[in-house]
Amino acid sequence: MYPLLFHMLDVAAVAGELWDRMLVAGQRRRIAEGLGLDERAARLMVMFIAGCHDIGKATRFQECESEAWARVNDALQNDTGDWRWLRHDRAGLYVLVELLAEAGYPNGGNYSPAVRLAQTAAAHHGRFLALDLAGAARAERVHRELGGRLWQEIRRRYVAQVRHLTGAERAPQRVDAVAAMGISGVVMLADRLASQRRVWVPRAQMGAYGAADHFAWARWMAPQVVEQSQLTRLDLPTVPFEQAHPGLEQPNALQASVMDQLPRLAREKGPGILLVTDATGGGKTVTALEGSRILNQSCRTRGVCFLLPTTATTDAAYDTLLGYVKAHAPIPLALTLVHNHSWLNRAYTDQSLTPGEVPDCRDGDHAADLDKDEEWASLTDNAKPLRRWVPDGWLRGWDRALLAQFTVATVDQALMTALPVRYNALRMLALTGRTVVIDEAHALDAFSRRILARLLHWLGAWRTPVIVLSATLPADAARALVHAYLTGAGHRERDLRDRDYRVPYPGWLYADAATATAATIEAAAATAHMAAQQRMVEVTSLSARYRPLGDSARPVAEDERLAVIAGQLTDVVHGSGCALIRCPTMDDAQDTYRHLKQALSWPDPKSELVLVHARMPGHRREAVLCRLRQQLGPRGPRPNRLAVVTTSLLEVSLDMDADLVIADLTSMARLLQLVGRLGRFRHLKRPARMPWPRLVVVHPHERPAAPDSELALPASWNADHPFLLHATAALLHQRADCQPHLPDRVSELQLPDDVHELTDLVHGEQAATWAATAPAPGLVALYEQRQASLRADEHLSATQLIPAPARIASLAELSHPTLTSARAATRIGDRPRRALACYRHPDGRTLDRDGDHPLPVGPHLSPDHIRSILEHSFPVPDAWVAHAPPGQHGIEAWRQHPLLADLVLLEHDPHDPQPVRFGRHHLLLDDELGLVHRETSHLH
Repeated sequence: MYPLLFHMLDVAAVAGELWDRMLVAGQRRRIAEGLGLDERAARLMVMFIAGCHDIGKATRFQECESEAWARVNDALQNDTGDWRWLRHDRAGLYVLVELLAEAGYPNGGNYSPAVRLAQTAAAHHGRFLALDLAGAARAERVHRELGGRLWQEIRRRYVAQVRHLTGAERAPQRVDAVAAMGISGVVMLADRLASQRRVWVPRAQMGAYGAADHFAWARWMAPQVVEQSQLTRLDLPTVPFEQAHPGLEQPNALQASVMDQLPRLAREKGPGILLVTDATGGGKTVTALEGSRILNQSCRTRGVCFLLPTTATTDAAYDTLLGYVKAHAPIPLALTLVHNHSWLNRAYTDQSLTPGEVPDCRDGDHAADLDKDEEWASLTDNAKPLRRWVPDGWLRGWDRALLAQFTVATVDQALMTALPVRYNALRMLALTGRTVVIDEAHALDAFSRRILARLLHWLGAWRTPVIVLSATLPADAARALVHAYLTGAGHRERDLRDRDYRVPYPGWLYADAATATAATIEAAAATAHMAAQQRMVEVTSLSARYRPLGDSARPVAEDERLAVIAGQLTDVVHGSGCALIRCPTMDDAQDTYRHLKQALSWPDPKSELVLVHARMPGHRREAVLCRLRQQLGPRGPRPNRLAVVTTSLLEVSLDMDADLVIADLTSMARLLQLVGRLGRFRHLKRPARMPWPRLVVVHPHERPAAPDSELALPASWNADHPFLLHATAALLHQRADCQPHLPDRVSELQLPDDVHELTDLVHGEQAATWAATAPAPGLVALYEQRQASLRADEHLSATQLIPAPARIASLAELSHPTLTSARAATRIGDRPRRALACYRHPDGRTLDRDGDHPLPVGPHLSPDHIRSILEHSFPVPDAWVAHAPPGQHGIEAWRQHPLLADLVLLEHDPHDPQPVRFGRHHLLLDDELGLVHRETSHLH
């Protein structure tokens, strides 16, 4: 048993310590500004509100546990009246409005401090609650339904005691939405920290003492609580450039310009948004790290949150940021990896997979948080040094990992901050105290980019430094992101329209939040960087007839896509070189791999021909990606011959180099990303047969040899809008026609000179003009269809966003009653499920065909068991397994574990594996191809 008042005081003490140790100067200043108080008074008020969070438990909530209720004195038990059951957060909301008003807090509607701070305290379980002052929250009704006079008096005394001990004597005259969001995040976090058993159990076992004595103890204990949770913000020591970025001797011209110009801009004008544009492989990540260092120093923020579009790119960035943090040793800092598959990264030890510490997307209550001190004790001496950078168990909770000072995450984790999901205030608190880096911004579609714009609007309101990186972001999209940030900082949209926010390519632009003034890279630095990055890529456009392979024994005609791709690999097979073959779908990748393996005479096909895509068991896919990052990376060792058949998996943010890229027709932006894999490392010696980088684009035509043949796009190629494919094809053909000195259908692409123009012609503001003038029939109609589709996606996205801060009336608009992060949509498309193949043997099911690894079924699963299950699983579209029979819904014991609960089983015969049927979908895990999917026309 632990007294309610003592828990309230514990939370108040921890909130004060979070203010001092975790919140950075910019966060403290913005909250104080939103309250109209000085920072000292704001700190005390935040402690007071945090301490009031559980006042709603001084109600019928006490009857929840018979043992606790038995300790309530007779007078209180006899003073219940006609009280009714209410959740304690809602009861606290109703009670606090009146009690704060009595304490001098203005109370006059949704905007008033009494209402907003009551909502802020009541949101400690993740959601802002609506308040009807004339209805359920009416004083006489609250008095009638939440206990009699004695209960009212004890609640009044508890609030008064918390206020007195915290010293929060000044009442704010205003509370803006930004400050309310920040205070809520502090309250949520303080409540979680103080609710850990290691905090309150030792105190509960001590003798009796008064509230003042307890609060003194709580304030003494709070620094240890925050410190043990690795939330204290620290400054990185200054180290030389070559030490901070191992492998680099000096910055390139673009990086040097940021290091020379940005310090003065940030020092004189304060926080802002930095946009960096450069060709793939130009060193944007290093530029972002140097930019974040400068902005943190000047803007009084600490740490970096790196956001990327995919889990593969996030894992790669984690390795980079881990090296950066380690280079600043001996400072021990936590670095977290935050995405749905972070359990596949071995940097996170197996202990993170225990049920209480996994990323639980079901938004479970934090009351289950337990001590994890034994986790540290269980590590071997060799493993303990990793704890300098790998976070402890508490920081690995599903939404707590974002709170670490250094974080690498998929962008979706941050986008949910701008959605009315549970605990979005905690996400906001996590983002706003450091520099936020958004990498590969061009990879987001219109739906996601609309959410990003709202997030940038809020970050602008917080004066949070932001860095946006892109190789192919259209000018209009870049300008929209700058406007979103600056309007959040308080500037009117109409005042920004006439300002020039064009980002040089390659180069950078910095727009400060205070004056909205734009500064750009100096011309000499831009010229020097462009000259240093110059390289030429030969682009060949070929026409081919699309036809799935089907039976691998069937003859493939020479004009078919498969034959054309095989013909382009002759120099690799009979000579040397490294090639990437990018396919539009996983089915196409599997067909291509099967045909290349059969049609070409590979000296060693097992090591020289590789297939990798997302629907492979995690351990196999990660092993292949790790091998490719090494073999095709800057340090090697590079193989003599290698062909990688893949999908969009290797398209962005992976530091790989190839001599040849063969790609089915895709959008210009995707092609330019693939070009970034060609000739990336200049120190490598190229094969004699491929002295310069080549990109081969295969265009699908029904009659490839006919001069008037038109594109015939397969229905399954739906990742990009048809306009983008048609416009890209027409542009490639036009460029080839304009370079008559080259062979037919061949053009030269100059990097980085041509990137900006090509991107804008297909994806940006010039697309309408290009569609009207291009020698391609129907392009204008396709352009209009795409614009309508983009508007529809943006509108759909806008309907689910939280409002801009200035447009919020009630804080309840920041939350949806039932929306959780597991259900929130940050991208358009079906949500994937996870499937697991297993094999039937006489003595039980196993994870492998040979029967060496039994399928763990519980009831008790160790971290090793859980990791083994997860590493063998793979994603599938939800529609494919929607009709799963009851026996294929996983093991009963798994349903208690958030990462295993939704697994679908594919049970195979180890001697003769056959597809498992889910309605009209048939799924088979092939040892070589990964998941093979076949769909029948009708349900049988």
